[in-house]
Amino acid sequence: RKRAREYMKWLFEQLEGPVWVEGWEDRDDCTMVDVPSDCIGYITGARRATLGVMEEEWGVLMFFMNKTEDKGRGRGGGSEKLIIFGPTRGRRGAELKIMSSVETKTPGFFTKGVREKTSDERGFDTDRLILQDDELSYSLGKQGTTRKKLEGAAGAILAYVGHVAFIAGDRKQRRRCQEFLKWLLAQRRGSVTIKDVSGRDDATEMHVPENCKGWVTGNRGSELRRMEAETGTYMFMALDARGDERLIIFCHNAGSKVSDKGRMAAERLVNELIQEKLRDDGGRGGGKDSRSPSRRRGRSDSRRRQRSPSRRRGRSNSRSRSRRR
Repeated sequence: RKRAREYMKWLFEQLEGPVWVEGWEDRDDCTMVDVPSDCIGYITGARRATLGVMEEEWGVLMFFMNKTEDKGRGRGGGSEKLIIFGPTRGRRGAELKIMSSVETKTPGFFTKGVREKTSDERGFDTDRLILQDDELSYSLGKQGTTRKKLEGAAGAILAYVGHVAFIAGDRKQRRRCQEFLKWLLAQRRGSVTIKDVSGRDDATEMHVPENCKGWVTGNRGSELRRMEAETGTYMFMALDARGDERLIIFCHNAGSKVSDKGRMAAERLVNELIQEKLRDDGGRGGGKDSRSPSRRRGRSDSRRRQRSPSRRRGRSNSRSRSRRR
């Protein structure tokens, strides 16, 4: 309650002028980040919109600290202190988001001289990996989708600050995220071999019939990506110790029979695709290991009809006019 009162006090004091938190260095509920003065507007956003989004995402309170006599100093040079209040994980997530944004505007501000690091701390800590240009773009994905997928499935915080991947969480989460990232990058060079997952508590192994593999994975993995996004998992085809290919679903969340997230939800979606393909092949007396053009058209047409109510109205109006004629 005391902290809540303090947070409210500082929040309202910002309406009147600069705020400075005395003794912030000795507090265990805050993190301070130096932000270059020419990046402050970019980090804050119009009417504090950008900071507000990050506060909501990570469950923290953030504001720039200035002493009254320092007001106006540092603009056009130097840096200002951004203080972040909240739980450890939320503070670290917000801090890394800030660092990533600053690094985009001022390359090298946080990463100059940074080396790789793997911590043995069992509790919450941060590991670092340095990525090459092609590795960074591949592990980021379009609009950050690949990064978010790995982060969510591992249960860790994964942020790219320049070419450095920061992985935060407890030791199990960090190790898992590093493995996921390693396997992701290995897929660029060909098939990945994971000999055995029986000892893992974050993996579900599925054997997909040969004539269903193309249907389950989709064009360039599109179906796998769709199921990953829906269930918050990470899945791919991998070879076992004997060289046989199977589908592995990774996620720290096992899921449940009723949840639409986790490994069980992903397993249900895969089984639905397998059964759909087997029914289709049975109706046509067998089939090739791919989707038929007619089924692709049928699926895309149905999706278009669902997305376009105006087309349905137009069609029904024309039918009613023809009946009247």
